[in-house]
Amino acid sequence: MWLPLLGLILGISLGLLTDIQIPSVYENYLSIAVLAALDTLFGGIRAQLQHVYDDKVFVSGFFFNIALAAGLAFLGVHLGVDLYLAAIFAFGVRLFQNIAVIRRMLLTKWTERKGTID
Repeated sequence: MWLPLLGLILGISLGLLTDIQIPSVYENYLSIAVLAALDTLFGGIRAQLQHVYDDKVFVSGFFFNIALAAGLAFLGVHLGVDLYLAAIFAFGVRLFQNIAVIRRMLLTKWTERKGTID
C-alpha cells in the first residue's frame, strides 16, 4: 500500500520541482494519457475494494488504455477529426463511474462500522 503512495509523492514532487515544458503539439496526447492513467488507477482501487484485484489485469489495463487513447488521438490527427475527444469522453465517464462505486462502497463500509460501534 505504501509503494503507490510513495510513487505518487515522488511524481508530484518531481513535477513541481522541475521546469519541463510539454510542446503544444503533444498536449492532446498528454491529457488523454493522464485521463487513461487516472481511469486505470480508480479502476484498480475499485477492484481492490471489491476483492477482485489482479496485478496483471491492472498493469495490462494501464498500458492498453494509454496505448488505445494515444492511438485514437494519433488517428484523429491524421484524419483531421478530433477523435481524442471520444477518448476523453469514454475515460471520463468510466472515471466518474468508478469514483461513484468507490464512494458508495466506502459509505457502506463506514455505516456498517459505525453501526457495529454503537
